[in-house]
Amino acid sequence: MTWYIGAHTIDNGGLHMAVLRGGNAGMTALQCFTAIPKFYGDKSTIKPERVARFKAALAKTKIKPENVVVHGAYVLSVATPEDEKWARASAGLTKELERSSALGVGAVCFHPGSALTSDRADSAKRIAKAIVVALETIDSNTRLLVENTAGAGKTMGKTAEEVGLILSHVPKPLRGRTGYGLDTCHLFSSGYDITESKQAFKTVLDEFERATGEPPSFFHLNDSEGELGSNKDRHVLIGEGRIGNEPFEWLMQDPRTSGIPLILETPQANYEIADDDDSPDPYDVKMVKMLEGWAKK
Repeated sequence: MTWYIGAHTIDNGGLHMAVLRGGNAGMTALQCFTAIPKFYGDKSTIKPERVARFKAALAKTKIKPENVVVHGAYVLSVATPEDEKWARASAGLTKELERSSALGVGAVCFHPGSALTSDRADSAKRIAKAIVVALETIDSNTRLLVENTAGAGKTMGKTAEEVGLILSHVPKPLRGRTGYGLDTCHLFSSGYDITESKQAFKTVLDEFERATGEPPSFFHLNDSEGELGSNKDRHVLIGEGRIGNEPFEWLMQDPRTSGIPLILETPQANYEIADDDDSPDPYDVKMVKMLEGWAKK
């Protein structure tokens, strides 16, 4: 098996600096933002010089473009029944795919958002519609992947069945350009007890695979500050939360972690790093080495 391990690194100084920090931490995968995640970004194009710096930085590392995941903005709630908000969120998702395709990365992942007071089955169709609009508008090899959620409020994507339902509404000709990924904190917080045993964790992954017809296309490796079923999306360093080390050891032994990006979204030691400082974050270095050790057992 081959593992591609990385993190969502700090981008102070630019996207290319996030790449260099990841490379200097020994990463073989990476996650980043292409725009400010608190805004729709529906009118933000990416400048050619920014793309050039990003690609030049990648070339200096062991990170292949196909193992880079761009995280969509948090406000892109394509689950919403409010027409104006849906239209803007859908446009933001399409624009994200445009920017990420220009960078040549492997995938965009996104949170589907909240159904609010609407029927959840109808909400699943709206999410799929936004996926289809983006894929039909932007023809590229960059995939668009749904991320499971911690399940707070009326957020969609909490269960395997719901992720499967969303993807079931994507037409077959486009289906290969989409998929899903799993966040360990979200799994635990949404009520999947991945700490019970190695077999129990495997059963959870099997459930998602049955519901969607495919294995995950990425993992977010995060411990959880919240308890099982708390619906809290609070990430902590692996081993410092309610999940603990052992389930991550089990996960690294599962064949489904091979050949896809395995991304840490855990806290950083130095959020105020200087724009021109490409040194790796100490916490990232520690987490990457720990995961590599478990993978080689």
